[in-house]
Amino acid sequence: MQITRASEYAMLGLLALARRPVGEVVMLDIVAREEDIPVSFLGKIFQSLARGKLVKSSRGSGGGFMLLREPATITVLEVIEAVEGPVSLTRCLDEESGCEHAGGCALCGLFSEAQDKVKEVFSSATVAQLAGRHIPGGLVRSAQNRERIVYRPQRTPGPVQLHTDTLEAGTLETGLLGTGVMTGTTAT
Repeated sequence: MQITRASEYAMLGLLALARRPVGEVVMLDIVAREEDIPVSFLGKIFQSLARGKLVKSSRGSGGGFMLLREPATITVLEVIEAVEGPVSLTRCLDEESGCEHAGGCALCGLFSEAQDKVKEVFSSATVAQLAGRHIPGGLVRSAQNRERIVYRPQRTPGPVQLHTDTLEAGTLETGLLGTGVMTGTTAT
């Protein structure tokens, strides 16, 4: 089993929404810019998240997407399954496909145990937990382009502010409460 880029982008999109109050509508192009994700692909992913009842779409002027629940109640497993379907390490654990060796195969038990551990890890991690330690991809990209960025995670809800002062070199300085100034390029 490999978690696809769709699940990764779904999580990143939900992290962008988690930086805002539940119920605040955000346009996809803003989410895509903040997380450095292709907006067309993100639109398809968010349709899956809406079918999974994790987000709600709002049409028209001022439309976009919003979280339907508090980020602390949305697990990574729910996000993956909304986008990918049920987690199944092998086809023999897939309830629809089944396995011709079921019942007597030593591997099925081992695969089942491994799958349970994977699900346990994903179901114990929430969007809120990840949001507290996530630096948005758009900020990282801006830093790589040597732009000055002030980033204040989880202090006040609202969109990420990107400042575009071009700099010669850069570092990431982290202070108390996760407040930091990120500038410049990454080490090579």
